[in-house]
Amino acid sequence: MRTTERYQDIRDGVDAVCAQFGGDYFRGVDEQRAYPEAFVDALTRAGWMAALIPEQYGGSGLGLAEASVIMEQINRAGGNAGACHGQMYNMGTLLRNGSREQKDKYLPKIAAGELRMQSMGVTEPTTGTDTTKLKTVAVKQGDRYLVSGQKVWISRVQHSDLMLLLARTTPVNKVRKKSEGMSVFIVDLRESIGKGLIVKPIPNMVNHETNELFFDDLEIPVENLIGEEGKGFRYILDGLNAERTLIAAECIGDAYWFIDKATAYANDRIVFDRPIGKNQGIQFPIAEAYVETEAADLMRWKACELYDGHQPCGAEANMAKYLAAKASWEAANTCLQTHGGFGFACEYDVERKFRETRLYQVAPISTNLILSYVAEHVLGLPRSF
Repeated sequence: MRTTERYQDIRDGVDAVCAQFGGDYFRGVDEQRAYPEAFVDALTRAGWMAALIPEQYGGSGLGLAEASVIMEQINRAGGNAGACHGQMYNMGTLLRNGSREQKDKYLPKIAAGELRMQSMGVTEPTTGTDTTKLKTVAVKQGDRYLVSGQKVWISRVQHSDLMLLLARTTPVNKVRKKSEGMSVFIVDLRESIGKGLIVKPIPNMVNHETNELFFDDLEIPVENLIGEEGKGFRYILDGLNAERTLIAAECIGDAYWFIDKATAYANDRIVFDRPIGKNQGIQFPIAEAYVETEAADLMRWKACELYDGHQPCGAEANMAKYLAAKASWEAANTCLQTHGGFGFACEYDVERKFRETRLYQVAPISTNLILSYVAEHVLGLPRSF
């Protein structure tokens, strides 16, 4: 079976939702710099946003492989899963490390669509991907933690009820390793914004709802601590591996969309009395994009298999994201070039998807950091920083 035919029932179900929201819808959302609220609501009602939640809590109890197909198919249909993928990859941290009480409290409401857990607060202005040097601190006082600090590029805060927050609970000079002494908390955004948390939106080129956050003695109840204090960095890695694998799937969906779009246009566009698709200068870049997308897809499945099997998958998740982001960006360039001037016209949706897929060369982890990870952790080369 070809990889694009796996989980066909899921693909058909997601396509049925996406069919209600065509290019006109996403073009309008993009033009208005708005959030695709109706689309995310429809996905939620159909149960797709509860895919990873166990059945006992009202979800589908599926694995990361199935979740990746959902994200892929949204992008392959011309949408943008970046509006809702946070709930997928945040779920791993709560499911694998949260307490029974936390799961009982939050999971049924998330599965029912009464709560959204779309946001993760990790990145900071002065540290970027050097997470172990984060400066946001959480100080325990009685039955509360007081959080102070700053985060940046934190997405979907304005359209989420809950956020996972990584903060330092033990000063870095008092731990054996700098990756120790950080903790993960569940932040109830409904009770926090304006009460110790200020949200400042960041306008950006891809209409991605993202923000700068300012914490000033934000109170978080001790029962919102996930797992053990000081082990948050290890917990958050589960979420980051899921995130990178899901982003890889989205990029694969984008790449197939660009390839299909370019192929159709190359067959239909007549220049010099012949379809431009007859020219190898058009054929070869599209074929190359397809070859690279198929290869990236294989690494996606390997990362999913390891993650769902609770096996180490850091290298595979990173490599899947690298290969898929590269494939989607090259497919985007090929599609735009194939369309010529029409590729810049909004009505073709190429320029919108072109902007959206470009993000994944930079975030959630840059391609250079992935290469650095592979060099050090896989190949055994000396640390470069």
